[in-house]
Amino acid sequence: MSVHSEGHRTEWMVSAAALKARPSERVCSFALPRMPADGWQPDRTLLDPLSVVVKNAKPSPRICQLAQPKRVKMLLTHCSVDSSAHVISVSITPSSRILQLASPKQVHAQHALARPVSWPVPDRALKAVDSEKLQKLAQPKTGQALFEGYDSYQVSPSARAATTASPRLLELSSPLPRKCKGQ
Repeated sequence: MSVHSEGHRTEWMVSAAALKARPSERVCSFALPRMPADGWQPDRTLLDPLSVVVKNAKPSPRICQLAQPKRVKMLLTHCSVDSSAHVISVSITPSSRILQLASPKQVHAQHALARPVSWPVPDRALKAVDSEKLQKLAQPKTGQALFEGYDSYQVSPSARAATTASPRLLELSSPLPRKCKGQ
């Protein structure tokens, strides 16, 4: 039986075979918890393996300097602390380049504002008549698929009417003598 978060109960029947089922040895071995790795010590403190030299080491001034957070160069013109809100207000004067980049772009002079959802259709568009050429262009092309009436062994009429090639055509179609090997 399962209870959902909305409070509805969903019930299902469990088969008799599922009630009598017994797990195999392999499934039982998977159900056992894993043993810890060899050499694992449960209550070992973290500082035990450290030598006395490492425990007593003092950082150099350079290491202390690198450990400090970076300081931001800012001009503090006004600093006030409000005890109730714990807010510190700081004013920073930005450079002229930052001010230029922060200014919004100007709208182009030829920019047309968005049209309303519905607008009147001009009379010339309502009275327009399409030409015969436009009707022909509007029709989709009708083509036969390869499997509909296509015969790959059919010889075209132009190929049947072909005669032997002219001597000039034979000359142009033969490879160059310098590219022929052993002839």
